[in-house]
Amino acid sequence: MLRRLFIRNYALIDHLDVNFEQGLNIITGETGAGKSILLGALSLILGNRADTGALLDKSKKCIIEGEFEVEKKVVKSFFKEHELDFEKSTIIRREISSEGKSRAFINDTPVNLNQLKELSLLLVDIHSQHETLLLNTTQFQLDVVDAFAQHDDLLASYQQDFTSYQQLKKQLEQLHEDEKRSNADQDYFKFQFTELDEANLISDEQQKMEEELQTLTHAEEIKSDLALVLASVSGKEDNLVNQLSQLSSSLASLAKYNGRLNEAATRIKSLNIELKDITSEIESIEEEIIYDPARIEIINERLNIIYQLEQKHRLKTIDELLALKNDIESKLYNISSLEDQIMKLSKELEELKSKLIKQAKKISAGRNNAIPKIESEIKKLLNEVSLPDAVLKVENPARAGLDESRTYGIHATGIDQVKFLFSANKGVAYQDITKVASGGELSRLMLVIKSSVAKLIALPTIIFDEIDTGVSGEVALNVGKVMKRMSKHHQLIAITHLPQIASRGEAHYFVYKEIQNKRAVTKMRRLEGDDRVIEIAKMLSGEKPSSVAVENAKELLKM
Repeated sequence: MLRRLFIRNYALIDHLDVNFEQGLNIITGETGAGKSILLGALSLILGNRADTGALLDKSKKCIIEGEFEVEKKVVKSFFKEHELDFEKSTIIRREISSEGKSRAFINDTPVNLNQLKELSLLLVDIHSQHETLLLNTTQFQLDVVDAFAQHDDLLASYQQDFTSYQQLKKQLEQLHEDEKRSNADQDYFKFQFTELDEANLISDEQQKMEEELQTLTHAEEIKSDLALVLASVSGKEDNLVNQLSQLSSSLASLAKYNGRLNEAATRIKSLNIELKDITSEIESIEEEIIYDPARIEIINERLNIIYQLEQKHRLKTIDELLALKNDIESKLYNISSLEDQIMKLSKELEELKSKLIKQAKKISAGRNNAIPKIESEIKKLLNEVSLPDAVLKVENPARAGLDESRTYGIHATGIDQVKFLFSANKGVAYQDITKVASGGELSRLMLVIKSSVAKLIALPTIIFDEIDTGVSGEVALNVGKVMKRMSKHHQLIAITHLPQIASRGEAHYFVYKEIQNKRAVTKMRRLEGDDRVIEIAKMLSGEKPSSVAVENAKELLKM
């Protein structure tokens, strides 16, 4: 229930702090005093969009705070799901800066507007006089039937499976699209893969062949230069090898005069050994190099294949070509497996659809069983609000019987197409509600429907904004009785202009305007004792109530 509402700097409200009671809370006041402003402020902590134009003082921020007492299991589940600290006394706050920035909090933890809206559906149900239009919407009518059917778990399970069904359908549609596109690409991919596969590419062969080709094409030049090198090193009489041998011997002889020359002689001897080894390796290389035109042609042909593939695919190395080949191979595999995926998914979809139809039939049977109860309950309550000849008829094509062989078109709410029809007077044919009901009849019909549903589900705090439009006198008294009965099990906050309803409240609040600092501001105070009698008397007879009106007001309060 809504325990407290705090408003600062919103519309015509400078500062307001009001505590509400369990049961029926009445709000009255003159037209234009600001009763609707209260609902506007409340809607902000319920997740509605903010407007900086609603700030009374543009230099200060607006704060709306609501304190709710919550115990329902479903509310606790919300806190757990969103990882919020649960408090039996939960405070929701909304702050709007003069720059238009908005922040929202649940128990001082920042949250987004979607979370506020989700929580608000569990806490508050606001019904304004304009919402009687909901009576003719399919979803509202179906929600009423489901409330009477009392099959929340079955419906939740069905809707979860239906969501999975829709997702599978999208996946299957995507696979069919992929298959169409893949069939067009398959031949091209096969050609590309075959071309790369037949090339028998080896990771490092390009570099090796390019190096070999360089050697072969310059074979004569290399051999000629190597012969000159070998002649200088070991071929001529005064070659380097002989010269180093002589130097080593000379230094060894002189070492008897200076021992340090032994190290120099040894090092030169080592150089000579290294030089002989280098000479041997050069001789081996020179012997291996043979000018081979046939081999050059083979290498050129192979490199041309590689270069053409790299140019065609705009790649630079064999490793990149091999990666491309693997990617194409993977695509071909996926194409070949699409048919299996489609068959598997189609089977899953059919199985899930079969399950959904079975669930939907159970849901439909529950709804059809609930329809007579709805019609009977609403008929009884319509009589209580002075509509003795009014009848609500609930139609459902599936009510005629569920044929096991019938093909059903399933949707998010099942297989049913519930329709409310209404007749306000004897002899008048049933028609769509909005076509045959007046404003007052619509208000009373909505009231009795919500009264019936409130007994079946744990409706949150219910706020009625002038739901008594179009009624008066004895009818108003009867409407007040229904609202009073509802308030025994639910907190009701009713904005009304009828004294017959205002007198029924456990708590009565008066909204008024006064001038502060040359500016009109909205105020609200709780009425007690004589103040409440006078307010109801004014509602009966005008600004200056007569003694008769005062006595009538007292009588209404006693009732």
